[in-house]
Amino acid sequence: MARETLRPRTAYRWWQPIVTRWSDNDAYGHVNNAIYYHWFDTAVNNWLIAAGLLDVAHGDPIGLVVETQCRYARSVTYPEPVEIGVMLDRLGTSSVTYRLGAFVPDVAEAAAEALFTHVYVDRATRRPVPLPGAWRERLETLR
Repeated sequence: MARETLRPRTAYRWWQPIVTRWSDNDAYGHVNNAIYYHWFDTAVNNWLIAAGLLDVAHGDPIGLVVETQCRYARSVTYPEPVEIGVMLDRLGTSSVTYRLGAFVPDVAEAAAEALFTHVYVDRATRRPVPLPGAWRERLETLR
């Protein structure tokens, strides 16, 4: 079974610059795979804040991560800067799957690509709730 190719830079709708840190590299001399998840979480939440959807302290609903996956295509090494592209992969009733690409500047091909799924829940009960219309409208801008 052939692997699906990673999305190119042009597929993404919003960008989060990341500064790599000395501590991001592992014993093999490249950024450790777990660090990418920090980048992806930061990018999604920064987009939500910039879009006026996420109030970390008091907002309702809140998104809980229920599933992630990541495929790696090339190494990134400190001190390379990284750009995380964000796009909408799937919009459900109470869930959103974001597709994220990790790119180094001036390279069209992704170093890594992830899927990151939030289920939106009521802050107090932690039960899934339908996404408000304003959320759906803003999320569609990532498609």
